[in-house]
Amino acid sequence: MVGHRSSVIVGRDDELGTLQQALTAARGGRGGAVFLVGESGIGKSRLSAAAADLGFAADMRLLRGRGSSIGPMVPYRSLTEALLSLLRAGDPIDIDALGPYRPVLARLIPDWGTAPAEDAGGSLVILSEAVLRLASLAGQGRGCLITLDDLQDADAETLAVVEYLIDNMDHEPVALVGMIRDAPSPALTLARACAQRGTGVVIDLDRLAPDDVRRMAGSCLAIPATDVPAAVVELLWAGSAGNPFLVNEIVASMIDDRLLVPDGKGWQVTEAVRTNLPTTFVRGVARRVEQLGPQAREVLSVAAILGRRFPLGVVQAATGIEHSDLLSRLRDDALAELISPDEQTPDWYCFQHSLVVDALLTLVGPAERAALASQVADAVELVYPELPGEWCQLSAALRLEAGYPTVAGRLFAEAGRRALASGAAHSAVILLDKAWELLVNDVPARADALEARLYALAEAGLVDKALAEVSMLAEIGTGLDHRRRAQLHVRLAWVANLAGRTADGLNQVEAARVLLGPDAAAEDIAPLDVVAAHLELDMPGSGQLRKAEQTARRAVSVAEQVPLPIVACQGWQLLGALTRTRDPDEATACLERSRGIAVQYDLPIWEIHALVRLGLDDALREGSVDRLEQARQQATRLGAVTARYQAEVNIALQVILRGEFDAAEALIDTVLADTTRLKLLETTQHMLVLRAVLNGHRGRRREMDRALADLRERDGDQAQYAPRVHGLARALCALLEEDRDQARAELSLALAAEQTSPTTFHLAGRYGLNLLLDTLAGKSDQAAYQQIISVPAARLRWDRQFALFARAVLAGRSGDDVTELIREALQVGAPYALGQHLGLRLVGEAALAEGWGEPVDWLRAAEEYFHGNGFSVAAGACRALLRRTGNRVAQRRNGIERIPQRLRSAGVTVREYEVLRLLADRLGNREIADRLHLSLRTVEKHVSSLIFKTGLPNRIELSKFTP
Repeated sequence: MVGHRSSVIVGRDDELGTLQQALTAARGGRGGAVFLVGESGIGKSRLSAAAADLGFAADMRLLRGRGSSIGPMVPYRSLTEALLSLLRAGDPIDIDALGPYRPVLARLIPDWGTAPAEDAGGSLVILSEAVLRLASLAGQGRGCLITLDDLQDADAETLAVVEYLIDNMDHEPVALVGMIRDAPSPALTLARACAQRGTGVVIDLDRLAPDDVRRMAGSCLAIPATDVPAAVVELLWAGSAGNPFLVNEIVASMIDDRLLVPDGKGWQVTEAVRTNLPTTFVRGVARRVEQLGPQAREVLSVAAILGRRFPLGVVQAATGIEHSDLLSRLRDDALAELISPDEQTPDWYCFQHSLVVDALLTLVGPAERAALASQVADAVELVYPELPGEWCQLSAALRLEAGYPTVAGRLFAEAGRRALASGAAHSAVILLDKAWELLVNDVPARADALEARLYALAEAGLVDKALAEVSMLAEIGTGLDHRRRAQLHVRLAWVANLAGRTADGLNQVEAARVLLGPDAAAEDIAPLDVVAAHLELDMPGSGQLRKAEQTARRAVSVAEQVPLPIVACQGWQLLGALTRTRDPDEATACLERSRGIAVQYDLPIWEIHALVRLGLDDALREGSVDRLEQARQQATRLGAVTARYQAEVNIALQVILRGEFDAAEALIDTVLADTTRLKLLETTQHMLVLRAVLNGHRGRRREMDRALADLRERDGDQAQYAPRVHGLARALCALLEEDRDQARAELSLALAAEQTSPTTFHLAGRYGLNLLLDTLAGKSDQAAYQQIISVPAARLRWDRQFALFARAVLAGRSGDDVTELIREALQVGAPYALGQHLGLRLVGEAALAEGWGEPVDWLRAAEEYFHGNGFSVAAGACRALLRRTGNRVAQRRNGIERIPQRLRSAGVTVREYEVLRLLADRLGNREIADRLHLSLRTVEKHVSSLIFKTGLPNRIELSKFTP
């Protein structure tokens, strides 16, 4: 029979062409997905194998995984199998290039280390990104093909990863081919949705036409299609209705039953027969089973109970057959027609098709099937005592079929808890629902299952459902004591806090307090207090920060005594943020304490969180990013992806303040692309703010406004970011445009926002730039100066440079020598070239007008910096001031390299280009004249010249021109 199967794929030329196009595109870096959809036996696996053959011929990397038919679903099964198949191929991959995503993949590939904790890199989206990066790395220069069979049996987490891959692989060298049965399923819904939005292709496989059935029969019989007897074609069509697998099987059965025999010239039908499938197919399988001996039949039955794929060890344990005898049985031709070795996993075998399994199970009666299920469950637990991975669910399903619902319920509950621990929260909900249904006669176990299910709902983002169903805890009587119920309320309060549901979180806190009562143990109150402190931060009212600090201090006091190290780390880090305004030294001490506890109790993720905050402390106070870099490196080693991005947000700000604009732009672009794809909204918003700050410090108003518009489109909290937006972005941009009034207006908005919504961000200008501008305007005297700089928050280095410049202005006006004060301001501002020279430019103008200090030297230094770094307006202002002194000022016309080639070719001069850039910002001639320190007539001449050189009809069109 084995020799009479079709060796060619019939009637699928268009489908093969589509697959070939997808592989070719992937090898060229344009990834895509193709879904093969159809009934069982229609040829999905055959086409997938053909795609793999094409990929192998093209030297593509091949990854193959299959869904599990065990229900409920096994989390990540097909993905794990696919990644392991990549590693087993023996083709080396530089996995260190994955950076922080390598540890994340330990959730799927345990040999790669310990998977990060959920709050480190446990996000499902981050895992999806890790899989995408591995596939892309595998496909570099050659392409990578991922085939996933039986996606209709895949779990929710696997489908989420698949969807992420599909949505983000269009610029990666990766092709994905998925096989889905045509019955309704989440996988089929996903495939249809992807096809609708143009991110994937769905191929609906139809049954073969009669002519194709004839061709396939000819291939099976090794004769031309025209020589296949008409009676055979009619029989095949009637029995298979064009299903390719059934065509193969019917041909084989006809030969086995001597209904179709060779006649020397070809084949002939020996008698008229009629067939009715699937009955005929089942009869054919039964006939083959009847021809086997008792042991072989037992092997088949046990294997069918296990599913399409099965390990030899379990079959041996269930049947008691010696290993050598069992191997001999499986190599027998009769069994080989139904079972073959699994190509991917040693010592595993698989049935030729899932229809064979279905047919075998129909031959087993209910009582025999229950007995077999119990027998196989015992064997599974013997071979795999801890029931790792999918074996826990399989054992649960077997125990249920054997008639032991309570035992099955406990196993489903354990599988659910494991799924939750691995980050598969949606699968955990399904498994724990099943456990809840089965454990009606075991109240304590049912209560445990409900508790785990509520955690799973919360982790799956189903906060509303979790909060609504928490009341069910009271319905199960003594299953959970008050203390455990209170702990669950605390957990839900923390989830509500992370989701921004402050009121819901506080309700959970209150429910926990009521359950614990007035005589609660301190160790139960501390976790509750630290959550409450975080929630109190978001409540309106001027006293909330103080209340949050008191609650956090109470929590850490208890947490260090019990000890509760995680609670202590949470509390000390919160205190570090809350005390920074009042006493930066105390804030640093709080963070150092948090880090010390994390190191003492081996809590690496909490150490990284502390390092990020300590690094920010160092950066703000001293301008050093060493500790931030240390945090980034440790986060990379641990796979703490979100913590790494938090470190990079803070690094990016310091790189901007240092004036390393190209490096800042590269970092911001990289992190923005990643966090946008990962849907890390808060980090994305922070980076958009920093993009605005970067362009503000570059004096690029249009780019700054574009970044802020993007922030608004992504629901960025304008009040939260107002101090940064107005104080660091817009104010600096206005100063570089020589619009001091606008700069002061922006700083006023920043300080007002800071006053309305207290924040731990302290670079809005209150203690630095605003102080300097107020001093220059005569609105701040020595007493006001002293009052402002006496605040601990004024110690931040970026602000201190401007405060020292302000102090020099006050000293100069009093007739004192300012040399040492200016030297100190420049020393403090040493990391911040732009800040230094803005200070020199502003102080130089006042000194020049008021007759003190060395304004010429200061203005020359500022002009040199501004000119060399492309700040033409500020450089022009410095030159204009220098001319007033009678000093000769060289003309600066060597900025020609900044003019785009098309304008340079048209003869546009440096000054005309400066005018054109300001026209694009919708400035009038008078405003341009003021900015560039030109006469109104000169600006008018430049505008006329630009109209002529660009060929544009008028000034309006010129203002729309993109320089």
